[in-house]
Amino acid sequence: MSVDALLFDKDGTLFLFEATWESWAHAVLMRLTDGDLDRARMIGDDIGFDVDSKRFQPTSVIIACTPTEIVSQLRRHVAYSAEALETLLNEEAAVVPQVEAVSLAPFLTQLRQRGLKIGVATNDAEYPARAHLDAAGVTGLFDFISGYDSGHGAKPAPGPCLAFATATGVAPDRVAMVGDSLHDLHAGRAAGMKTIAVLTGIAQADELAPFADIVLDDISHIPAWLDSEEG
Repeated sequence: MSVDALLFDKDGTLFLFEATWESWAHAVLMRLTDGDLDRARMIGDDIGFDVDSKRFQPTSVIIACTPTEIVSQLRRHVAYSAEALETLLNEEAAVVPQVEAVSLAPFLTQLRQRGLKIGVATNDAEYPARAHLDAAGVTGLFDFISGYDSGHGAKPAPGPCLAFATATGVAPDRVAMVGDSLHDLHAGRAAGMKTIAVLTGIAQADELAPFADIVLDDISHIPAWLDSEEG
């Protein structure tokens, strides 16, 4: 078997990106502006989010950056300390409804039954990440969960990927990093891992393909890909 472990991104991979984070961005902007729609539109334009249509631009800072980086951009518009603003973002993130890309519990159980180690490496904070996985009832199925604040760094640096390999005792070249963004794929490649791109985020197939061993519509196609690798 050429793959012994799978490391998943969270947003846009395990959960549909647009269906969840568009609601979060709108809620954050309305909270920061006390419901002032004109101010919310102005800040939204700066961070790549259309408040009226509730849609992200492909280059939005929200898509792949960490909360710390998002805070830096938002602080140009609001009188919050960095700590208070990051707390607000994480509070809203922890309660935003998540839409699973596939039914996660049976899918992840199937992977574990194959003897695979599985983990999550997200650029979200670890606390809301665990809240999302708890809500889906799948936290206990993972061998490793890392947020940008877990001490391993953030993607596209390879730190979270290498930490997963160390934690599970699986050589990086026997791991596949699964994600919907270039940050995910660059991190996996930098760690010496295989890379699987999925199309449940914002990025398109032609953008991801040069950095992926395979591009799949969603994570449900991974078992068939594993079978082909074994063959």
